[in-house]
Amino acid sequence: MKRLFFCITLFFTVLPLLAQVEQSSVVIDYSKPRKCAIAGLTVTGVNYLNADQILSLTGLAIGDTISIPGEELQSIVKRLFMQRFFSDVAVYVDSLVNDRAYLNINIVERPRVSQWNYEGVKKGEKTDIEERVRLRRGSELSDYIIKSSSDIIRRYYIEKGFLNAQVTASHQEDTVIKNAVRVTFHVDKKEKVRVKQINFLGSEELSLLKMRFAMKKTKDKRFYNFFFSKKFDEKEFRNDKQLLLQKFHELGYRDARIVRDTVYHLDPKNLQIDIEIDQGQKYFFRNITWTGNTQYSGEMLNSVLRIQKGDVYDVVTMEERLFGGGKMQQSNISQIYKDQGYLFFRVIPVEVTIEKDSVDVEMRIFEGKPATYNRIIINGNNVSNEKIVRRQVFTRPGYLFSQTELERSIREIASMGHFDQEAIMQMGSGFNIVPNQVNNTVDVLYNVTEKPDSQFEIAGGWGGNTFVGTVGISFNNFSIRRFFDKQAWRPVPLGDGQTLSLRFQTNGTYYMALSSTFVEPWLTGKKPTSFSTSIYYTRQTASTYYYLTNDQFMEVYGLGIGLGTRLKWPDNYFVFYNQLDVKRYNLQDWGYYFMFTDGQSNIIDYTINLQRNSTDQIIYPRQGSDLKFGLQVTPPYSLFRDKNTDYASMTSAQRYRWIEYHKWTFDASLFTRIVGDLVLMTRANFGYLGYYNRNLGYSPFEGFMLGGDGMSGYNTYGADIISQRGYSNYSLTPTKDDAYTGRVYTRYTVELRYPVILQPQSTIYALVFLEGGNCWSDIKNFNPFTIKRATGVGVRVFLPMIGLLGIDWGYGFDTDFSGKKGGSNFHFMIGQTF
Repeated sequence: MKRLFFCITLFFTVLPLLAQVEQSSVVIDYSKPRKCAIAGLTVTGVNYLNADQILSLTGLAIGDTISIPGEELQSIVKRLFMQRFFSDVAVYVDSLVNDRAYLNINIVERPRVSQWNYEGVKKGEKTDIEERVRLRRGSELSDYIIKSSSDIIRRYYIEKGFLNAQVTASHQEDTVIKNAVRVTFHVDKKEKVRVKQINFLGSEELSLLKMRFAMKKTKDKRFYNFFFSKKFDEKEFRNDKQLLLQKFHELGYRDARIVRDTVYHLDPKNLQIDIEIDQGQKYFFRNITWTGNTQYSGEMLNSVLRIQKGDVYDVVTMEERLFGGGKMQQSNISQIYKDQGYLFFRVIPVEVTIEKDSVDVEMRIFEGKPATYNRIIINGNNVSNEKIVRRQVFTRPGYLFSQTELERSIREIASMGHFDQEAIMQMGSGFNIVPNQVNNTVDVLYNVTEKPDSQFEIAGGWGGNTFVGTVGISFNNFSIRRFFDKQAWRPVPLGDGQTLSLRFQTNGTYYMALSSTFVEPWLTGKKPTSFSTSIYYTRQTASTYYYLTNDQFMEVYGLGIGLGTRLKWPDNYFVFYNQLDVKRYNLQDWGYYFMFTDGQSNIIDYTINLQRNSTDQIIYPRQGSDLKFGLQVTPPYSLFRDKNTDYASMTSAQRYRWIEYHKWTFDASLFTRIVGDLVLMTRANFGYLGYYNRNLGYSPFEGFMLGGDGMSGYNTYGADIISQRGYSNYSLTPTKDDAYTGRVYTRYTVELRYPVILQPQSTIYALVFLEGGNCWSDIKNFNPFTIKRATGVGVRVFLPMIGLLGIDWGYGFDTDFSGKKGGSNFHFMIGQTF
């Protein structure tokens, strides 16, 4: 009996080993394990992997001592199975010679996938799915890969609203490649499921409409949700429930909770959501006290917090005024401390007493010590010189930390135009702060992403009843310092932030224009003082496609030099700019649009501009303002003449030989973020051209031409061209004797903008606008409320190599100066903003 029991026990002990260590011609006594030295190791069954790789996974080496049979061989089999590369693993003892063992590891590799296919998906969906699953051809096939990939594909379609989507996988042997299969994922999306109705129960304070608007991503099929997606996303639904409770918290219902929520199918295409809310009791602030504050008094902190005794217990607004992040860009407690260097500042609001409907709150402050900047690191500037980035930032080593200066630095980098404006504003990827509380310092990292900002223009357009060709190039990050460096010409020297532009425009013998501009934004390299110079030449003749002549022409020569600097007062957003321009108009038998036909007119004018620009970026600003006041004056030549000069008896050439005028302009734009990236832009413009001497009258040049797209194809007549959508070009400009006489204008614009794409390669946004404006020949007739109205829609596309492109459709409601109603008009634009 004992012998039978021993045999049974021995059988069940060695049975697992028999599954891995197979019998060969070698006889092994399983009742007496023996220690053997490994004399040889071989691997068989290898097709894709390397034998040495497999041996390294086993941990065995020739000369090692193992027990045969023993747990070492079992663990080796398990270890190889865990790699999921093999469908079968076996260890053979080929021979035993005087306690020296020769082992063979035989494996059966899983089949490799030669092709991954998707059935029932669209081309665009296939691309998205491949980016998510990241399956490679030649990888091994396993149940884990099939299941995990199927789950990823199903989640993808659930996110798109196909809640009932099903994904199955099948594979078939590849007849061309040995031990390979082709795998196909079969997708049955079913019907797209949308939220038909959301019901709210238990609320008495909030209206149904406000509760529905509180949920940002979960919307039902109501008419005011026409532009919102109706799909159901479980993750977004959880977030929306928190936003819903947040609305109750803003009204003082601190105990508000969702009792239950139910999501169920009405039919295969529609869902219904029921949410039951217990809003609880309404609470109010009673006493607010501060502890731990040494830098600011409690009265001063209360003035920033702006919460009075008896106010509704609005926790959301309280936290916004403590930590920031509210819709209105107002100061908060955290900001005023961090602007004084207290980076490690903390404030914890604690409810110390809740009595009936009143709450006492204690603000517990930990100020810490002021932190200073240690290292300012700039990464990613592969083209731009590091100094042009470093000179823009307000964060300097050794200075006290300031939250406002950090935000301003990010804005300045975004406004340079050389880097991706969206990327630099992202905390973590675009910029980062690394505090060190041990020594009270902070490192700041600016991770810029270079983008191509030089522009090449080659275009054809229609202007003046003829075709006009244009070739232009603008290097917006030019480096004149490296001009003689042969290595820098790839294709041109870049990196110092200077601007060099060249432009040529012609249609043959009728019209030709040449211009060149150079701008150095930091003249001395130490202060933000800009220097600019420009030179241009234009020639226009009376030639047509059937009549050529050089006897009738007009030429314009011009040269300008400018100097600008950033001011410190009233704040450092202000820029003061000066420019001196010299122009000459040369006319010969030219009877088009001018008050004289032969002679020369000379203009020497001095322009000052005061501008304050606080927008967060150039291409698609979301917040901030841009205010600009300009004054352009010429010497008052008439004041130096005899008071009895009879201008009426002068010829036109004598009267306008030296042009005199004063010109006033004002432009104001305000950008307001409505929600997310939806932006409201409001703008007002005004211009006035005045004279010194009533007897001499207005200047024939430098007036205003209002109406249309603001582009002329070409323009030689000295005037500011102002767009007014919904009307044809210049149609809102008064005329006299075939000459434009716009001396005063005003324009008002309201635009609602929403981005389609915000990428370094392209920025695209759509807009809806309301616009009104008018132009007068004399300041006496000016009335800012008598305007020509229009509305419409448009699209803007910014491409780094080309610039800003746009198309608008506008409808003008009023009549222009010719008596024609504005009506429907399309407007195209290049390189400018309306």
